[in-house]
Amino acid sequence: MTNNDAPEVLWYIIPREGAYPWEPEGRRPVDLGYLQQLAGTVERLGYSGALLATDLYDVWPLGSALAASTGPAFQPLLAVHPGLISPTLLAKMALSFDTLFGGRLRFNVVNGSTKSLREYGLHVEHDERYELSAEYWSIVKRLTAGEVFDHKGRFYDLRDAGASFRDLKPVQSPHVPLWFGGSSEPGIEMAAEHVDVYLTWAEPPHLLKEKLDRVRARAAAYGRTLRVGLRVHLIVRDTEDEAWAAADRLLDVTSEATYARQLGAKEGEDGTGWQRQFRQHGGRVPARARELETHPNLWPGMSLFRPGPGTAVVGSTAQVIERLQEFRDLGVDTFILSGNPLLEEAYRVAETVLPALGVGGRR
Repeated sequence: MTNNDAPEVLWYIIPREGAYPWEPEGRRPVDLGYLQQLAGTVERLGYSGALLATDLYDVWPLGSALAASTGPAFQPLLAVHPGLISPTLLAKMALSFDTLFGGRLRFNVVNGSTKSLREYGLHVEHDERYELSAEYWSIVKRLTAGEVFDHKGRFYDLRDAGASFRDLKPVQSPHVPLWFGGSSEPGIEMAAEHVDVYLTWAEPPHLLKEKLDRVRARAAAYGRTLRVGLRVHLIVRDTEDEAWAAADRLLDVTSEATYARQLGAKEGEDGTGWQRQFRQHGGRVPARARELETHPNLWPGMSLFRPGPGTAVVGSTAQVIERLQEFRDLGVDTFILSGNPLLEEAYRVAETVLPALGVGGRR
């Protein structure tokens, strides 16, 4: 594989991290210096940036702190829920960020769940969330492209939007890029019309191919093509047995309370992406991790004890590379990878997996 064929690869950064951060004893103390060290390491190892995910800590102060301590090669991908703040204010924040940090910002559009958004006073059902998202991000795109305009839609009525910061010129063209994942029909429709990079969690290739075919067909209906990104966790070791032993350990160190909380909290979950992940394990906690293997080296067990992407690629270095290449063959051109602990696994993946993908090289 030549560098011209190489995918883009990002890492993952979240304040609450460690060997198994869903348990207090497996979690490192939250420390800004450590997070800045992690971001600098990610940049030096050749990743193009990192996803800063929604968590207990807000992504904006984290993203600003990490962007200030890194160089132009580190591009933060900030997870943002549409509708929680005004699209005009979000655009002003984005243009400010890009002006100060050299045009490095990217948005990860997170539509959330009906239940979780009620905490913020946003009462929208599943399909309505995507209608709101489509309107919200169409406004943000225009504002971060430097437009000043009026808008009257179902959710927003704006007058002279962007006028107060018209002198804050865009750094990126045509707008701050949008990355987004949604597996439902409304989610796919929203992606096809509005986003730049379509994100998906890992699934057995035949299921993923079906979904990506639908996404591409809908994008083509709008005269558009999308990049495709895959968010996946890696458990990579020198041998297959060592990798599955590491997955077994995660099951062993996870408390019954965590299993109950993670699975019970998802009762009534209306996110299609979660439902697709859940169907891979059915809420069953196995005695050994490999009992849940759904495709060679694909393990959906991560969602038994942590939110977000529930599937890991588990195997030897050669096997993990083979699985990632299998996703590449489906048209995936971008990976958002992770491994616990984040710092140590960023090194391991950079030194073993990335060279085979034509990515990396310490700066």
